[in-house]
Amino acid sequence: NICRSPIAEAVFRKLVTDEKVENKWRIDSAATSAYEIGNPPDYRGQTCMKKHGITMNHIARQITKDDFQSFDYILCMDESNLRDLKRKSNQVKDCKAKIELLGTYDPQKQLIIEDPYYGNEKDFETVYEQCVRCCKAFLEKPH
Repeated sequence: NICRSPIAEAVFRKLVTDEKVENKWRIDSAATSAYEIGNPPDYRGQTCMKKHGITMNHIARQITKDDFQSFDYILCMDESNLRDLKRKSNQVKDCKAKIELLGTYDPQKQLIIEDPYYGNEKDFETVYEQCVRCCKAFLEKPH
């Protein structure tokens, strides 16, 4: 989790801080795979976020059983993530997390947030814009 999810995490953290409700939220991001564990966010994502005045303080980690038991929501980026997370959640007793695509909250109906890893800076900007739209809509919904 070095591209999309740390961008979404940082965007949501800024939104709740700006709304002065950060004390009501526990925000984190994690990967479904072990591939990038311990690494910082992709430099292109960091550059994009700096451009928008948002700091990223994240080190990649893999999702844990405790995440399924302690978070109310686990929001993911694409169908592959959704399948992996639902499969993993089925192996967890007392899973309380609602698992869904972050894109379901997009007012522009872009359901999937594509991985920008093999793309360019413009692709990271697209991810940022999608995350802003989705996170704002998610925050506005009653919880």
